[in-house]
Amino acid sequence: MKSFTLPDLGEGLAESEIIEWHVEIGDTVELDQVVLTVETAKATVEVPAPYSGTIIKRFGNPGDVVSIGSLLLEIEESSTTAPKQKNVSTNDAATVVGTVSNHDHDVNVDEFWVGQHQPIKPTDSLTAMPSARLLAKKLGVDLNDITGSGPSGVILDTDVYNACDKQLPGTEVLKGARRTMVRTMAESHHNVASVTITEEAMLENWSPGEDITSRLVLAIIEACHQEPALNAWFDAETMTRCVHSTVNIGIAVDSPHGLYVPVLRNADEYSARGIRQWVDRTVTGIKERKIGREQLQHATITLTNFGAIAGIFATPVVSPPQVAIVGAGRIIERLILRDNKPVSIKLMPLSMTFDHRACTGGEAARFMKILVNHLQQGSS
Repeated sequence: MKSFTLPDLGEGLAESEIIEWHVEIGDTVELDQVVLTVETAKATVEVPAPYSGTIIKRFGNPGDVVSIGSLLLEIEESSTTAPKQKNVSTNDAATVVGTVSNHDHDVNVDEFWVGQHQPIKPTDSLTAMPSARLLAKKLGVDLNDITGSGPSGVILDTDVYNACDKQLPGTEVLKGARRTMVRTMAESHHNVASVTITEEAMLENWSPGEDITSRLVLAIIEACHQEPALNAWFDAETMTRCVHSTVNIGIAVDSPHGLYVPVLRNADEYSARGIRQWVDRTVTGIKERKIGREQLQHATITLTNFGAIAGIFATPVVSPPQVAIVGAGRIIERLILRDNKPVSIKLMPLSMTFDHRACTGGEAARFMKILVNHLQQGSS
């Protein structure tokens, strides 16, 4: 019998959330057959079986967060199949399969497998992985009330997370996109010299039914072309700035699972209609939790249209190595004087946060001016 642990899925990602199992206990699987889908760093990843055989035991349920090296399956290996290491990579829009590594280990009553690949002898009747003990201590979870799901009843990190929901009502273990957002926001707060500039765009020249997202994307593209300093990446360690000629716009999408920022690559090659089709298709993929890692990478600037929900002005958070993020607030009506007569017009509040280490105030102000001027034009 062989034990299959969560492999290293690449990019230094230490943990994943189980989204869906594709096998049941008793099923026969073939080499490289997809056995489960996990989500890591907001992207879905399909994990293949490292060898053929019959599923004897399965560990973890959908929604559980598991770390690299955590036990996933026990498989009664087919006699015709030998363990195999395999690197598989696809660019499918829904999935990306990372580097798959498997570790063979015969589990018995006296020892169990841990992520560091070291057999550990239990020291008392309550056996738990060291990481699970530390996690339980931090969360205030009582290990005595947990039935372990690991070999011989060993308590795993997943068991502690599940017990947290039961033992500590109201305490939510962050998973998936929300967990990734914690790290991203902390990195930005620590590393970025953030400054926010605000403006308003008058929309009196807009036609009825204008697509707000498409107009914003087209305006950002124009501003990036005329003032490219905001369409850049910055590396403080090497003191280098990469100003991009290509505009790849990350567009923030709210979902029940957390915040996703898929990237519209080569945005300047899209028409307004093409932008809307891309957005609709991508939002559907996010709702179905079928968003590939590649779709979330290489943004050169970000757009967040928080006003679609609520809010007028904000201080959006820059995601390194990018140096700018544009935020659009809720469209409001205001009375202004024209020829000494009050006129009601619609205004779009705009907020842009930029990394002042990589951009000057003048560059940011010019970018904002171009953005506003483009938005104030009628549709072409």
